[in-house]
Amino acid sequence: MKIDNMLSEERILANLKAHLAYIGEDPNREGLQQTPKRVLKSWGELYAGYKQDPADIFTVFESEGYDQIILLKGVEMYSTCEHHMITFSGKAHIAYIPNEKIVGISKLARLLDIYAKRLQIQERIGKQVTDALERYLKPKGSACIIEAKHLCMCARGVEKQNSIMLTSSLTGVFLNDASAKSELLTLIKL
Repeated sequence: MKIDNMLSEERILANLKAHLAYIGEDPNREGLQQTPKRVLKSWGELYAGYKQDPADIFTVFESEGYDQIILLKGVEMYSTCEHHMITFSGKAHIAYIPNEKIVGISKLARLLDIYAKRLQIQERIGKQVTDALERYLKPKGSACIIEAKHLCMCARGVEKQNSIMLTSSLTGVFLNDASAKSELLTLIKL
């Protein structure tokens, strides 16, 4: 079977309709007739990160000697667990200490979205963010700390509704210098 035939919009819509029938719904019910099209459209937003390249958002500027922590904290994020295709959401704290270059602060949020809007695991998102910061800014250190609630753990399986997963990806001085790490964590708590 040709890949183009497997990926045709019509075939995907038919599969989504079959999915509705599989779970016990009537795909022809009035409220569900347009659901396959809505799902397909939502995938364009939920998985938009596959069509984006971090290099396209990194407009860098001279740091003009600034060499302290730059932190964007509490950035809302939504992603989809690659194991169950169920949402997880929370907030990320993204930081770096410039070497010679800085980036516009909104680019940090955009960078997070590029990686979060894919099928993911939380640990990978943080590492992808710090890897990109290292690649494009070459900072003295970078960090991405994520706090997220996973519906795959709350709504199914162990059903632990109040659990929050914390992950960190630290590089450079945030990893190797206890005082820099301590300052970062203090700033996040403020």
